[in-house]
Amino acid sequence: MENTCHFRDKCFLYTHLCLFLLFFLPHLTSSQKWDGVIVTQSDYQALRAIKNELIDFKGFLRSWNDSGYGTCSGRWAGIKCFKGQVIAIQLPWKGLGGRISEKIGQLQALRKISLHDNVLGGIVPRSLGLLHNLRGVYLFNNRLSGSIAPSIGNCPALQTLDVSNNSLFGTIPPSLANSTRLYRLNLSFNSLMGSIPVSLTQSPSLIFLALQHNQLSGSIPDTWGRKGNYSYHLQFLILDHNLISGTIPVSINRLALLQEISLSHNQLSGAIPNELGSLSGLQKLDFSNNAFNGSIPSGFSNLTSLVSLNLEGNRLNNQIPDGFDRLHNLSVLNLKNNQFMGPIPACIGNISSINQLDLAQNNFRGEIPASLIRLANLSYFNVSYNNLSGSVPSSFAKKFNSSSFVGNLQLCGYSISTPLSFTPTCSSSNSNKRRTKTSSPKI
Repeated sequence: MENTCHFRDKCFLYTHLCLFLLFFLPHLTSSQKWDGVIVTQSDYQALRAIKNELIDFKGFLRSWNDSGYGTCSGRWAGIKCFKGQVIAIQLPWKGLGGRISEKIGQLQALRKISLHDNVLGGIVPRSLGLLHNLRGVYLFNNRLSGSIAPSIGNCPALQTLDVSNNSLFGTIPPSLANSTRLYRLNLSFNSLMGSIPVSLTQSPSLIFLALQHNQLSGSIPDTWGRKGNYSYHLQFLILDHNLISGTIPVSINRLALLQEISLSHNQLSGAIPNELGSLSGLQKLDFSNNAFNGSIPSGFSNLTSLVSLNLEGNRLNNQIPDGFDRLHNLSVLNLKNNQFMGPIPACIGNISSINQLDLAQNNFRGEIPASLIRLANLSYFNVSYNNLSGSVPSSFAKKFNSSSFVGNLQLCGYSISTPLSFTPTCSSSNSNKRRTKTSSPKI
């Protein structure tokens, strides 16, 4: 009888426990469903090592528990898995400090690391070169230092490497071009030195190459698009604000898909190659603040997709070539601070899309062409410090202030707003008439 009662009590407790689990457990776990996948021991240990070297100022990594439970079910912030292996670490804008552990090289399935816009220091881990599945590295806007490890070129699947806006130094590893799928390389806003590797000029996969705001020197290699019979896809070549010297290599004209070239604020010289006129898809060209001489190539009139042309701060001379009105998409034309001479071409008035026109600090002479009045979209206009004469069109005098016209001693018809100065006025049509002599009275 006693055994029967004992058995009955066990059945009662077991039954109620089952009912409890069936009723309450779904409500406790419905917001955090678990797919049953457990992270591999190797990946778990790597993640723990990574956490130990990070400084989590805002507590975003509290979910990275000591048991590893939930790592691959969405409970660990910023972690994505596939079949128990980590494929992505995505923790941008989290205020993370510290450094990235070399143990990251243990995450053999890792495809993407996105830790941009934090305050991370230390170096870019050399162990990234062990990750043959790695496709995207986004570490920009941090405080990383040291050099870029050549081993990163060992990642055959790498498509994007963006370590811009850090404090990296040293040279650019030529081995980066070994990643034959690399299409976006952004090393800008660092302190990199040395020359541009020839290997990068022969990479058929690159679409975006940004090396601006570094301390790169030497000349631009004249080896663009010269390796084999590949089709080259480079669309953006951005090298401004460096110490690059020499001339513009003619081989750039082989990059038929180029949309933007920026070489401004370097030490380039010589003539601008006429061959660049064959880049029919070019939309933005910025060669400002160098030491180019000679003329604007006549071939530039073929750049019919051009939206912005900036040649400010060079030593270009002669006249603006004919045919500029063929640039029917041009919005910005900046020829400031050169040595251009002759009259301002009236054909510029046919480019209805222009909204910024800067011809200041040159040697232009003659009158402001009346055709420019047709530029209905013009919001910025400057012809100051030239040798212009005649009268400023009245609509321009009303629309633009005196700073657009000063420094032209024979130019009149605009208002000077500066106190204690004069207003240039045009002389009347009778001002140059010879005075009539009066006859002497007879005595």
